[in-house]
Amino acid sequence: MKLLVVSDSHGLTSELVDIKKEYQHKVDAMIHCGDSELPADSEEMQGFIGVRGNCDYDRSYPLDMTEMIKGNTIFVTHGHHYNVKMTLMNLSYKAKEVGADFVFFGHSHALGAEIIDGTLFLNPGSIFMPRGRLEKTYAIIEKDQNQITTKFFTSNHQELLPLRHQFVL
Repeated sequence: MKLLVVSDSHGLTSELVDIKKEYQHKVDAMIHCGDSELPADSEEMQGFIGVRGNCDYDRSYPLDMTEMIKGNTIFVTHGHHYNVKMTLMNLSYKAKEVGADFVFFGHSHALGAEIIDGTLFLNPGSIFMPRGRLEKTYAIIEKDQNQITTKFFTSNHQELLPLRHQFVL
């Protein structure tokens, strides 16, 4: 399984179109973790599984979404309703509730990936205004049997190799 995860684009359009063109036929799903600030039916958001962030006003986006992709349970949220800027505890409770294998969220604009109780929690950072780093980022997640590889890329598709991580489940 291979997934693209992006978040916090805050009105950017050409960057989303560029990422979509780069990956739409190379991944099993493209996920946007909210604060696109674009209508859900906009051309830029077509093809993305998207949720509503605190800066999104289109109510047709769900606050949370659980998807089954290639036998994996994926939970997507923006994170503001789970207080992710302070702790992942609330989000980890929700992950257990829905049986998530993967949890993707945004809101803090700070990239990161970690395994908590066998579930991957990943924030792809922001392609608009990153925090904690200079690079504007998105992520690619690959699962192959019992191994998950997380890769972070700059908005011009350059991998940040020191941030690549392999998790063994």
